[in-house]
Amino acid sequence: MKKYDFIVIAVVVVVVGVIAVVLYGLNNESGKFVQVEIDGVVADTIPLSEDFEKEYTSADGGKNTLTINDGEAKMTFADCPDGICFRHSAITRTGESIICLPHKLVVRVIDTADDSQIDAAT
Repeated sequence: MKKYDFIVIAVVVVVVGVIAVVLYGLNNESGKFVQVEIDGVVADTIPLSEDFEKEYTSADGGKNTLTINDGEAKMTFADCPDGICFRHSAITRTGESIICLPHKLVVRVIDTADDSQIDAAT
């Protein structure tokens, strides 16, 4: 590799790092509610400010347990085969989510209890 190749790589790494820091810093506000959807239907909207624990059962009989403690939401149990949702870190910031694909369960942090976060134009 030539000297200019290293310079280009360094510039790209710095630019990507700056963009990541700026984007991460823009969303530093903690959400106020956690919305739980099962198979696309809102099952619960829970304030992050109160401690909470509930087991959710999907249409196929799969079980997930959501725990909210100290303003953080975390999946504390899941009997899905991959367990990705169970290993996911706690969520607190608006827009963060924990998704269990096998059980079609989505846990999302939102700002307001009636937040209708539309993903696409209809």
